[in-house]
Amino acid sequence: MPLFKIIFLCFLSVVSQSAFALGADEILPPNQAFKVSAKALAADQIEISWDIADGYYLYRNKMRFESKTTQIQLGEPVFPAGQTHHDENFGDVVIYRNTLNVPVAVTVENGASSLQLLVQYQGCADRGICYPPQKTTFDLKLPSPAAKTDPVKQLIKGAQGLKTGLFEDALLPPEQAFEFFASVKDDRTLHVNWHIADGYYLYREKIQFELINADGVKLGTYDVPRGAPKQDEAFGQVETFHDKLDFDLPLIRSSQTAQNVTLQAKYQGCADRGVCYPPMSKKIDLSLPVAQQLDVQELSEQDQIVQSLHKDSFAVTLFSFFGFGLLLSLTPCIFPMIPILSGIIVGHGNRINTTRAFLLSLSYVVASALTYTVFGILAALFGSNLQAAFQEPWIIGLFSAIFVALSLSMFGFYHLELPKSLQVKLHNSSEIHRDGSLWGAAIMGALSSLIVGPCVAAPLAGALIFIGQTGDAVLGGSALFALGLGMGVPLLLLGASAGKLLPKAGNWLNSTKAVFGVIMLAVAVWMLSRILPGNVIMVLWAMLLIFPAIYLSAVDPLPENSSGWRKLWKGLGLMMLSYGLLLLIGFSLGNSNPLKPLQGLGLSTAQAAEPGINFERINSLAALEARINQAAANHQPVMLDFYADWCISCKEMETYTFADPRVKQALKGYVLLQADVTKNSDDDKALLEKFSLIGPPAILFFGLDRQEKTANRVIGYQDVETFLTSLQRGK
Repeated sequence: MPLFKIIFLCFLSVVSQSAFALGADEILPPNQAFKVSAKALAADQIEISWDIADGYYLYRNKMRFESKTTQIQLGEPVFPAGQTHHDENFGDVVIYRNTLNVPVAVTVENGASSLQLLVQYQGCADRGICYPPQKTTFDLKLPSPAAKTDPVKQLIKGAQGLKTGLFEDALLPPEQAFEFFASVKDDRTLHVNWHIADGYYLYREKIQFELINADGVKLGTYDVPRGAPKQDEAFGQVETFHDKLDFDLPLIRSSQTAQNVTLQAKYQGCADRGVCYPPMSKKIDLSLPVAQQLDVQELSEQDQIVQSLHKDSFAVTLFSFFGFGLLLSLTPCIFPMIPILSGIIVGHGNRINTTRAFLLSLSYVVASALTYTVFGILAALFGSNLQAAFQEPWIIGLFSAIFVALSLSMFGFYHLELPKSLQVKLHNSSEIHRDGSLWGAAIMGALSSLIVGPCVAAPLAGALIFIGQTGDAVLGGSALFALGLGMGVPLLLLGASAGKLLPKAGNWLNSTKAVFGVIMLAVAVWMLSRILPGNVIMVLWAMLLIFPAIYLSAVDPLPENSSGWRKLWKGLGLMMLSYGLLLLIGFSLGNSNPLKPLQGLGLSTAQAAEPGINFERINSLAALEARINQAAANHQPVMLDFYADWCISCKEMETYTFADPRVKQALKGYVLLQADVTKNSDDDKALLEKFSLIGPPAILFFGLDRQEKTANRVIGYQDVETFLTSLQRGK
């Protein structure tokens, strides 16, 4: 047999053996890895079961059960205790292996006898491969309901039937096993307590209170004392109480008169012998005395603004929002507009005077405020942040190209020996928005308000909430217009002074135009940083530093007897050239942060500085709800930060506020989540709509009851001290 045939046959043998080994160890299809079934145990209970293959597991927080039959409602599923597993994607989660049985209570209306049940679940293989969420539908025939009996009495009767076997004593009725009492401690406090019989215990997590028929009275935030930890088969890790439990319930009263209220308590407990009672409810009528003083309900900043819009006069509202605008003009959202307007004024050349410069600024500011108002009203009425829609890459790129065209015209590049037709097109394109016309300034003002600074602050959020609630676009829109004018005050001051501060003729004018040309290029790079990779932006910043440094004679020798100004400009050029070269070195190292170009070289101890806050990214409502539920089970509060790459205030919070050691210390113990809504996708819009937000920045807090603490919302930028105060108020 020829040698090549022997080699070929050996090769086929090895390949076939490898293929057989691979086939024997392949991943099972999901319906074989997780065999799911469902059955009706009784007219009021069903059970969903899984037979889980070896080497596979299911997530508890990925299971969902839904009735597709409108006459049948499902109760809360009772999950057995599972295993705690650290997952790279979802953190610490509870999983199940081998077999799983989940009973679910059923409530039937109008005599329905069949149930269409949707079961959703998700699992993984131990080798690290996870399946997508699985959905299965079952059609279940429910048994005919038995004669109505008291479930507690039936439970007690069943326990009594075991008296001669397992137990000597019958189970106590629930009102004897868990005696609940409530009393009025004072005009602002209720006191509640339970007497728990020997051999019985209460679940801490199942205790809830509600006031009924209590106009002008609300329950304040209350803390149930900590209980004894217990690993429960039905509810996992829980806390329980034996013997007794008592604590106070604070009241928030907005009515001073004496009145009667009804306190409803809900709770659940078990006997130590392993028999659990169904959830219990008890109502107690209480008489409140006259309130000595009334409570002022704490509101978030934007809610306070909404309240003032409802109550204040038209003139006071406009004056207040103008003041809010003045304060917002000191934030970074307004800074990028300064070089834009300056470039328009400088582009007018030596024909500018104080009056003309002020009118240009006024056109820019009024158009910006009007655009701010119109799009704000539309966003409030239709629930969509239209400014976010203008963060599309092609819009950012087009607007950046306009700034590049403006800057090149200031450098005089259009007078180079380019083809005449191209010179005319470039010149006309740039001159449209810098020829000193009021319309040109207005167009740039309108575009700037939409594209340059689309951040949300508390006054803006308050006005939009008010418009959305009342539909009063006149008052809300007027408030937004006053807000926009207040934000434009620095720009008006710039226009009023430009006619006196800017040089009129000579080489100084050309130098001034070149400086503003560089600044406008910087604005273009800053805008492109929203859509381009960080390493590309580093190269652009390097170019922006190196090229002007050449014009400042950074590489040219100084002539003898040079003036002090000449030496100053050369020194500035050398600094720019040096940092530009550092940026290029950082780019070659794979870095993307222009402020830390040499990060990773270990040249200084700065690299070992404490890192900033690490947020866990969530991208959907389902992921958020699952994470909040998991945090509540672990007795951890949650902070949710809404962020976007195009939000200036978000990055300022990230750089300054969240990087402060005191803030990081104060946030220890919180589960820190972040919703990145940069892409403005459907999931992003759903998250914003869920919490009635127009856009970032916004920070929300959730308590152990899984509910948002709306009074503690943070909208817009907050410095370290203000944010620490907000955190302290939320505890």
